[in-house]
Amino acid sequence: MSMKSKITTPNKTDQRKFKNKFVQSIENANAWGIFVMGSTFVLMLGAAYLVYILQNDFTQFKIDRNNSLLGSAFMKLALGLFIFKASFFAYIVYRFFKYKPIAPVSDEELPTVTVIVPAYNEGKQVYATLMSLAESDYPHEKVQLLSIDDGSQDDTWYWMQKAKEELGDRVSIAQQPHNKGKRHALYRGFNEGTGEIFVTVDSDSIVNKDTLRNLTSPFIVDENCGAVAGNIRVLNNEKALLPKMLDVSFTLSFEFVRSAESSLNSVLCTPGALAAYRSSAVFNCLPDWINQTFMGQPSDIGEDRAMTNMILKQGFHVLFQKNAFAYTNVPEKYKGLYKMFIRWGRSNVRENIQMSKYVFKNFREGNKAGTRLLFVSQFLKIIMSYPFLVFMLFFIISHPLLFLSSTLLSILVLNTFPVLFYAKRYELRESFWAYSYSILYTFGLFWITPYAIVTANKRGWLTRGLSEKK
Repeated sequence: MSMKSKITTPNKTDQRKFKNKFVQSIENANAWGIFVMGSTFVLMLGAAYLVYILQNDFTQFKIDRNNSLLGSAFMKLALGLFIFKASFFAYIVYRFFKYKPIAPVSDEELPTVTVIVPAYNEGKQVYATLMSLAESDYPHEKVQLLSIDDGSQDDTWYWMQKAKEELGDRVSIAQQPHNKGKRHALYRGFNEGTGEIFVTVDSDSIVNKDTLRNLTSPFIVDENCGAVAGNIRVLNNEKALLPKMLDVSFTLSFEFVRSAESSLNSVLCTPGALAAYRSSAVFNCLPDWINQTFMGQPSDIGEDRAMTNMILKQGFHVLFQKNAFAYTNVPEKYKGLYKMFIRWGRSNVRENIQMSKYVFKNFREGNKAGTRLLFVSQFLKIIMSYPFLVFMLFFIISHPLLFLSSTLLSILVLNTFPVLFYAKRYELRESFWAYSYSILYTFGLFWITPYAIVTANKRGWLTRGLSEKK
């Protein structure tokens, strides 16, 4: 069967059936979502009641720990870390209020831009990505749109050709001889690009019409700007529950954390889904980036964090544009989610090691204290993952009821901020997914960082197969 024969226009009866099925799936998803959200609240409120009636047990537990040499040392360490994290959070809140996105510049001021879209086993989604980019409110003569098929095994190349047919000279497409990995596809795009600014967009992402304009304007306003991170939201959050949870998590990660980092000119990671780089900054580090290794193995993951790190090291500013949106697909099942987090975790371990080699040196002009504080916070999270894992397991075995009740109550208290933040920015109803996500992460993904540390040298994307694209 040819590719074209697969693309048939459904008749009106088929359209009605599809619409009814889709509406029914949304209703089922909403009903299931209400159940999960309601169960979450019952769990946390029950935990709050347990903490209340188990006050004497908590007091005795604290006495026992303080009477033990090891327990006392750990409790003091935990208290010290709590004070640091609380102070750091207050600092991030302060920096958040200092942040303002840079306003878009005029058509005449806009730089020439090369947009690179690497694709692997993406199917029809790459077509939607290219079409959304082509509809951007950006002078067409200043945009070079490149899409590179990284040896896909599905119909990705067909859909890229389809976009080429419709867009003509506005898009250039190419095929890698075989699957080399996203980093090599981007490398080809960097070398073929002619723009003053490189923009990278994942092939499962959709952008707003003003995204490119907003994303590239900081390079004109700030001559020291070397990279800009876009604002990532979840695209496939209509039905599955995990994407709904991740949308709330992404909002906090980008619109709160990266806003604060941007006020320090030090966004630590420009996301692969949407990022922009000054071409001169890219070419300064391109050989090191493409040949990067870790423990003797080529680095084929974390290309976005690595590029950000190398640009920061050059002394450039790395900023975040809250007004430059991209909507991307995320995993809908637990297996895909933990594989994505493992990949991110390994990259985080590697790049924090690399960052430690320059962050305490005179790597750029101006105040560097905020950048160093960001690094210390991240590094502490990594190195303390094992002690807290041991303590958590000990707590579960010795006092399971105390562990469960105190953990759930902590989730209720600590996640009120993400709930309020998302509710103010978007929807109150959807904001409550922050609680469900935190429970999932605490009990189902707590092992990610310790596992990522011991497997940091391993290669492989882990996902992006034919049956599981993210």
